[in-house]
Amino acid sequence: MHSVHLAVLMTSHDRRARTLSALRALEEQRGLPAGTTFGVHLVDTGSTDGTPEAVRLRHPAVEVMSVGADVPHNQALRIASRNSRSGGGGGGPLGGAPGGPTHSWTHQLWLDDRVELFPDAVANLLRTAAAAGTGTVVVGAVRNAYGDTVYSGRRGRSLVLVEPGEHRPEPCDTYDGRVVLVPRAVYDLVGDPDKVFRHRMGDYDHGCRARRAGVTVFVAPGHAGECVGGPDAPGSREPGIGVREALRRVTSVQELPLHPWWVYCLRHTWPWAPYLMLSPYARTAARATLGRLRG
Repeated sequence: MHSVHLAVLMTSHDRRARTLSALRALEEQRGLPAGTTFGVHLVDTGSTDGTPEAVRLRHPAVEVMSVGADVPHNQALRIASRNSRSGGGGGGPLGGAPGGPTHSWTHQLWLDDRVELFPDAVANLLRTAAAAGTGTVVVGAVRNAYGDTVYSGRRGRSLVLVEPGEHRPEPCDTYDGRVVLVPRAVYDLVGDPDKVFRHRMGDYDHGCRARRAGVTVFVAPGHAGECVGGPDAPGSREPGIGVREALRRVTSVQELPLHPWWVYCLRHTWPWAPYLMLSPYARTAARATLGRLRG
């Protein structure tokens, strides 16, 4: 078997404990092919809780880059990918490939720092990828503390969440970017998430572009890990806010900004793009209106 070198792409922002837990779980992976190495590339977006310093102290082989708090998630992931191609890291369980630069990686692993991988997660992803072939993206489903799948592959224009099978991989059309294994052959074909998507939707667009290029995508059997911490802020769904505030939030960079959402719809949902473009904003306005009337 050829050597496996994984370039692990991570971002962080004021989640020191969670980031350290994610790295510890990655370090404790078992059942990997002999000689498997990791090169971890973490981009921290302006943390004020000491995340970069703590990572450097506890995991000195991890490459940590600090950027401004104004750098959104998708852009930070692109920076991590660029760093994985230009070298850095090295040595140790979470370092680079022994005796060579990290640009020799065979796979990229997108890993959200809120996800604690189960001990056999990476081995399961690699096993699924090996069985499916080099032109396959493998998604790791993530559950919450109650056992419910919260992130996984997605199907159809409505992006229905795909439940992982117990023993067989499940096909999907695109993916949440929490745990995603991208082989080098697929990266060379599809590239990084598109910079037009500053925070969200870059993962969905990447999956759709991969499928359009003939790449197969599967959700690996079982769950890859657990998403720790509480739920995201309610944003535009917060009860009691007015229509104007709800629309301001839903069109912000944290949710569905107008231009990136239109690009996504135009690329992947034609001829339904005009309807799908307007529908989330119409639903947001209607929900806020009904909430005020009920309140």
